[in-house]
Amino acid sequence: MSEALDFLVDLLDLEAIEVNIFRGKHPAGERQRTFGGQVAAQALMAAGRTVERGRVHSLHSYFLRPGDSSAPTLYEVDRIRDGRSFTTRRVVAIQHGRAIYNMQASFHDDEVSLEHQVTMPVVPAPESILPLPQRLAPDAGVAQDWSQLSLPIEQRYVGELPWSSEHSREPRQRLWIRADGTLGDDPLLHACVVTYASDMNPYDVILAPHDVSWDDGSFMAASLDHCMWFHRDLRADEWMLYDMDSPIAHAGRGLARGFLFDRDGRLLVSLVQEGLTRLRRAPSDSPAS
Repeated sequence: MSEALDFLVDLLDLEAIEVNIFRGKHPAGERQRTFGGQVAAQALMAAGRTVERGRVHSLHSYFLRPGDSSAPTLYEVDRIRDGRSFTTRRVVAIQHGRAIYNMQASFHDDEVSLEHQVTMPVVPAPESILPLPQRLAPDAGVAQDWSQLSLPIEQRYVGELPWSSEHSREPRQRLWIRADGTLGDDPLLHACVVTYASDMNPYDVILAPHDVSWDDGSFMAASLDHCMWFHRDLRADEWMLYDMDSPIAHAGRGLARGFLFDRDGRLLVSLVQEGLTRLRRAPSDSPAS
């Protein structure tokens, strides 16, 4: 396990401070706002630790306020329902006495059912694609700084990098992802790591048709909501193809959809995220036709 992944696993090991109340810590660093994927993953861990049977099959959540990375987060779990097939939990993440995030998660035992799924796109194998740090190394500026970071999730982009000048303006993106190391066998931990990873890329596909960047001050970005459906058992430490598109950006909000497939083409996870795309000044581009 890489040092970064080991640290992420430690972040997900919440402290139980009272019945149905957990405390999550934050990594030290210069980030002013807490990474949304971290809060979502910790909230799912809090919910899962109160569930005795079944695995998570869906979560629906809203980001309410920016998280303060200098303060711990409390996660209050409401045991809404323990049924024969489904278990439902509500989790509220709290900092400084105010809710910053709200999640509702459902857990379910697999059953015999109807079966179908979409076909996984045909893409190069992850072994044929350079790791992200090697692709970023020749670049200057922010990308080069990022290439020096140790990340818990390994990412290998299919085609051009999303911030490259050669990248297509089409709002679509595909990359292989996996945890940077070997995890244990706890299915809840794997689901939480995938939840963390799922929030790393959707904004890139929303911004793809537009001539804006994170550091040009032209727009305000923030995750608004995040929904996931876990279809099958998965391992976050094995390669998954993350296939994303953005069908619309309008009225200050952009929508991204994503699908995670394993190497055998099985659909593991579907997700949708909406993000704030509020303009501070007029962009210099026109959307791609």
